[in-house]
Amino acid sequence: MGYAKSRFFDILTVTDFRQRKERNAIMEKKLEQNTYVLQEDEDLGTVKIADDVVAMIAGLAATEVEGVAAMAGNISNELMSRVGVKSLSKGVKVEVTGKKVKAELALIVEYGYNIPSTSQRVQGKVKSTIENMTGLEVSDVNIRIAGVNMQKNG
Repeated sequence: MGYAKSRFFDILTVTDFRQRKERNAIMEKKLEQNTYVLQEDEDLGTVKIADDVVAMIAGLAATEVEGVAAMAGNISNELMSRVGVKSLSKGVKVEVTGKKVKAELALIVEYGYNIPSTSQRVQGKVKSTIENMTGLEVSDVNIRIAGVNMQKNG
């Protein structure tokens, strides 16, 4: 009786293990599509980041620069909290290759601000923010001015 009971649990454990392994493989495939390894440690595990997260970081950093009204195809910084985080990556395209990031941002600038200097501040802010938050190296931050906000604030 003890052998039969033990054998039953062994079969159950193997079946359960296989099912879990298959589920994990499916989840890994979904994660691997646009996810990049930031850190691997045998003792602790792996840290991965999705490219959408890198795009959100870039979009948020850009909108923090004075003179940037919004991302193209996005809403103003004041409304972001109401709409949610998904809208942060609109107007941003990131390409992660190995540990290097190439970012492209489409901006709407405020009327009256110098476009080249505002763009340069955005490039610096996006580069430093991505590098500080992810540990990835930013090789390019390309800016496209998609419009000028003519509305007066106040």
